[in-house]
Amino acid sequence: MSNRPAGHAARSTVRPNPETVRRGPNRTFLHTADGVPVDSVYNPAAVVYEAAPDTSRPPSRDLVFVIAHGFTGDVDRPHVRRVAGVLARYGAVVTFSFRGHGASGGRSTVGDKEVLDLAAAVEWARGFGHARVVTVGFSMGGSVVLRHAALYPGTVDAVVSVSAPARWYYRGTAPMRRLHWLVTRPEGRLVGRYGLRTRIHHREWNPVPLSPVQAVPRIAPTPLLIVHGDRDGYFPLDHPRMLAEAAGDHAELWLEPGMGHAEHAADEALLARIGDWGVGHARSGVAGVP
Repeated sequence: MSNRPAGHAARSTVRPNPETVRRGPNRTFLHTADGVPVDSVYNPAAVVYEAAPDTSRPPSRDLVFVIAHGFTGDVDRPHVRRVAGVLARYGAVVTFSFRGHGASGGRSTVGDKEVLDLAAAVEWARGFGHARVVTVGFSMGGSVVLRHAALYPGTVDAVVSVSAPARWYYRGTAPMRRLHWLVTRPEGRLVGRYGLRTRIHHREWNPVPLSPVQAVPRIAPTPLLIVHGDRDGYFPLDHPRMLAEAAGDHAELWLEPGMGHAEHAADEALLARIGDWGVGHARSGVAGVP
């Protein structure tokens, strides 16, 4: 266990993955509470990305979005950068690679210890002086933002979960059966490592972490938005409905017609609506101060 606080910035020369990674004043490795270096990027609002003419709100200077990508994503993937580009019209943006993904260290635990990665990123985001933090997670990242808000109460001001599962060990669709093969079989983990740039831990969960549907009742009164496509090939609509029912009146549910799964399926119009929702619902003073 590391004695460094979550969000502590490591030296920029640390490279847990032998790849060339661009470094600059707003890109570094953070150390999680358990000592894993996490590749992280900060973009100020409307600096790297120009606001679109149809943006309904001006960028909020006191707001930062922290994006939690899906399984096999990383901070440099085009779909992650596209999400960051749209949300930067509404506030600053922090993106990072979960453990075991991209240039970050460690191995993926597929949603368990990743809560520590998000905690480090949220603390780092606060360090830039933003009074309001909105976490936005996709698929695995969607489950992580839910569990993080439940386990670290008062640290964020609004939560958006997109295409997240409600419960663990779901194998009801072909994509999820393939994912379980990838995670649980040695040959699958080799495919993950060399084909998908994702290093997966071989150990099973022990103990089994709090599930997303168990987490959502604990998030109140922090505003919560649950987004799910009606053509999601991984998790059918009973998942978002379970989450919304468990959350009660403090959650808002958007069921998106024609939408598939996670970042790849979230078009610019939906991302813009999420950004607008974040600006309107992240209540200053609900969470802790920076």
